[in-house]
Amino acid sequence: MAAIFAGRENPEGGVVLVERSPDGGRKILISGGGRCNVLPSELDPRHYVTRSSPNTLRKLLLSWPLAEQRAFFEEDLGIPLALEAESGKLFPRSNRARDVRDALVQAAREAGVRVLFERSVEGIEPPGSTASWRVHLVPHGKGGKGAKGASSGGGSRGAGPGAGPGAAGRGAETLAASAVILASGGLSVPATGSDGTGLRIVEALGHTLHPVYPALTPLLTDPAVHAELAGVSLEVEIGARGVRGRAGEGRPRVDGGFLFTHRGYSGPSVLNMSHFAVQARAEARPQPLEVAWTGEDAGTWEARLIDASSGSVGPLLRRYLPQRLVDRLLAEVGVPSDRALARLRRDERDRLVEALSAYPLPWTGDEGYRKAEVTGGGVDLAEVDPRTMESRIHPGLYLCGEILDAFGPIGGYNFAWAWATGRMAGRAAAAAAGSVEARVLPDSTRPDPVD
Repeated sequence: MAAIFAGRENPEGGVVLVERSPDGGRKILISGGGRCNVLPSELDPRHYVTRSSPNTLRKLLLSWPLAEQRAFFEEDLGIPLALEAESGKLFPRSNRARDVRDALVQAAREAGVRVLFERSVEGIEPPGSTASWRVHLVPHGKGGKGAKGASSGGGSRGAGPGAGPGAAGRGAETLAASAVILASGGLSVPATGSDGTGLRIVEALGHTLHPVYPALTPLLTDPAVHAELAGVSLEVEIGARGVRGRAGEGRPRVDGGFLFTHRGYSGPSVLNMSHFAVQARAEARPQPLEVAWTGEDAGTWEARLIDASSGSVGPLLRRYLPQRLVDRLLAEVGVPSDRALARLRRDERDRLVEALSAYPLPWTGDEGYRKAEVTGGGVDLAEVDPRTMESRIHPGLYLCGEILDAFGPIGGYNFAWAWATGRMAGRAAAAAAGSVEARVLPDSTRPDPVD
């Protein structure tokens, strides 16, 4: 997205997009189960997580309103979007993520962007003794060294993230660029090429990083205490105990699908609350998650159990919950399934109500970056100009997307963030760079090899 708008801002050429994979857009291809959840149908900045200023996040996110983003995909790229009513997500009508990826690559090329596939950025140098940025590239993949580099980067009059001074190799190139956009992503889903290089770059350049962690990731239990429930799914509400929400909002709670797996838990509700668990573990705090299995509170369940005039506990619960889960909960609280509701003791009812409405979810770990949808933490938003995405530390360096300290829930929110910040960075970098083109420099301009 950054490269598209940089190219359109200066259509005469000079924008280079560096991509380490052979085709680009790997995360787009796997998103939404191969369908690509392009955008949410509604966009509320309060749903995002950041340790930076929420006001800055809001300004950045709303710099490209949702309606305009949708129009870009439908009218500009020619990709009709369809609303999935039950989830509130917008998918391409074709249900093909590849259509989205291909349209973006084509739009970049039509904007005059030169795309360098299978290149790793293994070093960048800010202007010092020279007037321009130096972006050092090496081949990646077959025939290349596969040096660590960012998965993607877009630049105005040159592009590319990197990881500080590196070693020159066979087929290496150096770009001179008047502006660099770092759109490298974070650490999530390393199989797509993300390895955190961009984060290392900005930290080395003096930027402040809020601690990074896997976000929107499944949770694990060891031992697998709920292994017999693997495959059971239902709609639940998950809350975070002992966690303060935003002013006036109470403690954080989300509802959505919940799935028992052979190793733990997954589903939208788990992913959207996992960052509370991951952060609690990193800070050696008690685990904070509790589940209301039907989304109903203790009062509702207590009234239901008291008001039932006949029947047994098990059959009543099975009206609302899967049988295997009912059997497990009853075993945990020590209430027989065939216990008559009229004979349910007060202490039994209290234990049962708590298990139904505020079940402490046991967990011991998470799937990490391997399955995390995004990276939490990142560059403090105070260190970018909210009007341009330009670094406040290094003029000419622009940051966008997952490398920044912000992420949203599943459902297209993180694409919306990437699209909005990428567009702003691309336009601003191109405007600042003017008519100066990126150019390949002789090998003699590269730094000496570093062991």
